[in-house]
Amino acid sequence: MPKVKIETNEPSLTLVLLQPDIPQNTGNIARLCYATGCRLVLVRPLGFRLTDAGLERAGMDYWKSLEPVILDDIDEFFEWADGKNLYYLSAHAENSYAEASFKQGDVLVFGSESAGLPEKILKIPQTRSRMIGLPMVQAARCLNVSSSAAAVTYEALRQIHNWSSPDSGI
Repeated sequence: MPKVKIETNEPSLTLVLLQPDIPQNTGNIARLCYATGCRLVLVRPLGFRLTDAGLERAGMDYWKSLEPVILDDIDEFFEWADGKNLYYLSAHAENSYAEASFKQGDVLVFGSESAGLPEKILKIPQTRSRMIGLPMVQAARCLNVSSSAAAVTYEALRQIHNWSSPDSGI
């Protein structure tokens, strides 16, 4: 696969995992963030310890180099997110991720594997208009969060960096 050069010290995107449950998914998303130059933010409570073997195995040796931002709770997330352009990923979204116009510095927010986006976020009126999802057949309940993160991250990076081919570079 072609390697790309990152032109800036600032990440193109930030991926936020709200109260993630499954260490392997978080490890996969950590690896995705490392490979794409994205920032990772984890919001507690976590359903695992940061020393979990599954987390480290899925994130490979990249986990040690990633330096994720760790926020203590949803209220600290709200403080951190103030003024940022957020997209909330949900299986219940009415808007497709392919319709979004991603920009440098955008934030992709994912809920936990077991509960989705927290009720405190869903109660905010503007959240619904910022929710995006991936198309699925009607019988499917949801996609794996790390699969969703990869699909949306690469579409966002394609838009941000105007990629026309895999070797276009960042």
